[in-house]
Amino acid sequence: MTMLLLALLLEAAFGYPDRLVRAIGHPVIWIGRLISALDRVLNRGSFGARRGGGVLAAAFLVLVAGGTGAGLAMLPSVVLVALLASSLLAQRSLHDHVARVAAALETGGLEAGREAVSHIVGRDPQSLDEAGISRAAIESLAENFSDGVVAPAFWIGVGGLAGGAAYKAVNTADSMIGHRSEKYLAFGWASARLDDLLNLPASRLSALLIVIAAALLPGVDPRGAWRAVWRDARRHRSPNAGWPEAAMAGALGLALAGPRSYGGVMVEDGFMGDGRRDAGAADIRRALRLFIVADGLGVGLVLLLLSARF
Repeated sequence: MTMLLLALLLEAAFGYPDRLVRAIGHPVIWIGRLISALDRVLNRGSFGARRGGGVLAAAFLVLVAGGTGAGLAMLPSVVLVALLASSLLAQRSLHDHVARVAAALETGGLEAGREAVSHIVGRDPQSLDEAGISRAAIESLAENFSDGVVAPAFWIGVGGLAGGAAYKAVNTADSMIGHRSEKYLAFGWASARLDDLLNLPASRLSALLIVIAAALLPGVDPRGAWRAVWRDARRHRSPNAGWPEAAMAGALGLALAGPRSYGGVMVEDGFMGDGRRDAGAADIRRALRLFIVADGLGVGLVLLLLSARF
């Protein structure tokens, strides 16, 4: 827990500097290269063969990432291990990416907002108006609070650097090959299902942190957040993303998710929250404040658990 607390504080303070990405890359980049290699080698043949190859790929990723993390965790300095673990978290980078969308809308208008939001969502940015851009940014903030912050922190807490690295490998695989396209329906099945399982506890915890954060902030609605989670979370096409998205929607008085366009294909989905659809840059700013408080509550929870051990 000491290592996890240090990792959270280090990432919140410094993030993962762009110059470091340019110099040596990032764990997600390295994992992505391995996934691409496994895709080329194992994603071939019949449907059954490709599904079996996907199972092997998922198992191999967990073993490689977890084994590497376990080896690095043996370094003699807890600060150094925490610094490595901080690269698996995304508190600062998530905040900064979403804040850029708000700033782009405020200073550059619609086209600038579309360009900024294209870096954090997979939907068609040219089909989005200002409200669509704002909702997309808030949805990304809520979902990535769960799978980019709470989930890796949870698995670092459970399994140390090895647990966090294994989780990050599975989550990266899900984002690359876990979608239901013709190419990946079979091969990505195992990674997608494993990612669903690993994200289950964090998605529920993320929603709870957002609800509690809403109770601590003026201008947001904790009862609306709880009501939206209870009513809407299970309507989302993802078994996990609906929990933090519903909490965020209810707290801000918005209706998030719903039908969305990806690659020119309209994807049907349930609405999270029953508020207004007309969101703007000011709503992104409100969501960011909610995120900061919810993230602080998560760090406080780690500190509380650490204190309970002594």
